[in-house]
Amino acid sequence: MKQNLRELRTEMGLTQADLAARLGVSRQAVIALETDKHSPSLDLAYKIAGVFDRPVEAIFANPYRVTP
Repeated sequence: MKQNLRELRTEMGLTQADLAARLGVSRQAVIALETDKHSPSLDLAYKIAGVFDRPVEAIFANPYRVTP
């Protein structure tokens, strides 16, 4: 799942540990998300969107989007 989580995190001046604490997950979970080794649950995706005050679609690309 293509995402720009790392870029958003660094723009806000957050470390992986900072973001993990805000999301209630481990730093390893943040690393896995940033390296596309793990896709977030819907709940976690909304938490991430809330931290960055952006819609989920602005952070994560929908791999199942059908273009006309």
